[in-house]
Amino acid sequence: MKARIFAPENRKWWTLVAVSFGLFMIMLDNTVVNVALPTIKTSLHVGQSELEWIVVGYALTFATFMLTGGKLADLLGRRRLFTVGLAVFTASSLACGLAPNAGFLIGARVVQGIGAAIMNPATLGIITATFPPRQRGMAIGIWAGVSGMALAIGPLLGGLLTEKISWGWIFFVNVPVGLLGILVARWAIDESRDTSHVQRLDLPGLVTSGIGLFALTYSLIEANTKGWGSPEILALFGVAVVALAAFVVLEQRQRVPMLDLSLFKNATFTGANLAMMLVALAMFGVFFFNSLYLQQILRYSAIQTGAVFLPMTVLIILIAPQAGRLSDRVGSRWLIGVGMTLLSISLILFAQLDASSNFWNILPGLLVGGVGMAMTMTPTTAAAMGAVPVDKAGIGSAVLNSMRQVGGSLGIAVMGALVASQISSPPGPNYVSQFLDGYHLALHVAAGIALAGAVVAVLTVRKYRHAEAEAGAAAAA
Repeated sequence: MKARIFAPENRKWWTLVAVSFGLFMIMLDNTVVNVALPTIKTSLHVGQSELEWIVVGYALTFATFMLTGGKLADLLGRRRLFTVGLAVFTASSLACGLAPNAGFLIGARVVQGIGAAIMNPATLGIITATFPPRQRGMAIGIWAGVSGMALAIGPLLGGLLTEKISWGWIFFVNVPVGLLGILVARWAIDESRDTSHVQRLDLPGLVTSGIGLFALTYSLIEANTKGWGSPEILALFGVAVVALAAFVVLEQRQRVPMLDLSLFKNATFTGANLAMMLVALAMFGVFFFNSLYLQQILRYSAIQTGAVFLPMTVLIILIAPQAGRLSDRVGSRWLIGVGMTLLSISLILFAQLDASSNFWNILPGLLVGGVGMAMTMTPTTAAAMGAVPVDKAGIGSAVLNSMRQVGGSLGIAVMGALVASQISSPPGPNYVSQFLDGYHLALHVAAGIALAGAVVAVLTVRKYRHAEAEAGAAAAA
């Protein structure tokens, strides 16, 4: 039995296990920290702005260096970059848990974001290079299921570790997982890279994309605090526009560009990326404010808040692999369309909640949303990666993840602005009713965005067949 488990034909599944370790850690750290912030504030005696940067430092570097990580993975080898990123992430997680003060913790979180940006694009690139087209959707479905599970259990795990042990353990838990992932990766993953032509590092592209994404992400995160019309935010938006426009011009003129813009000539790749940005725009802010609603309005504890999301988690874990398998057979177009329509319905169900609601009132939205997320994320990822040649898998993955990260940052900023528009400053005795008015407004806008994403997917995404799949079919014939 042991010999069969470790047989060569099963090695690709061990590859999936290895990249899932890394992905689980990355996605977990998107949500696990939020629950522990009040305890960290008391323990390290930090101010509100420093507390925000503990979250923002990770998000900024993660989004900023994603394209760089994807290009380096294609250039230097995906297994090598995955292992390096995983090692950086694991070491910085240990440093986060041992942080003696806020400055040290913020610095460690910044390094953690760099490790995630190096590692994350390589995960999808490795899957695309390892699995044949007929199994790729199922593998991506499992990958997406792991991602959804990590995002959903993050608040619960963070609450349990913070309340029962220590806030440092929300980072220490990454260390054994990371070490095990490195060992499995070194054994199971075959090296792959872009061998289509002579490769070189595109420094102008790296610099302009880095500046543009940093300025855009920073301005989106800080806009609610400093004001959308403040000179600093407007200047940063201007820097982002100029830098990203310069990046596009440079990439069009480079002999070996960091981002091959010809990828966007494929309607399926463009449509899938736009759908990913819209689903992140609709859902990331809602997850954030659902947590605030549960804790501030319904007075749930951190552990109870995390536990509420478990029905959605279970559905994502169960359905995402099946959605991936189905996308292999019938394509992603209608799966994404139906999934984003269900997400829109779930957001409208959440908009019916008020200060007297209970778990049974919340459950329908969670169930419909869980099915919708599973039917959306996996086929969207499969469609985008299916439209990318295998030798461009790293940069294709980086573009997709950048779209999700930027869409999520924009979603939190936009939903936050909508909620804040209904709340008086400073908050008065009518805070609960004002918060609910803003919460409902944000949910209705998010529902419209999700429905727009469904329309985009149906109009643009088509079943795509890779050149290697066609060659294999011809050889079989």
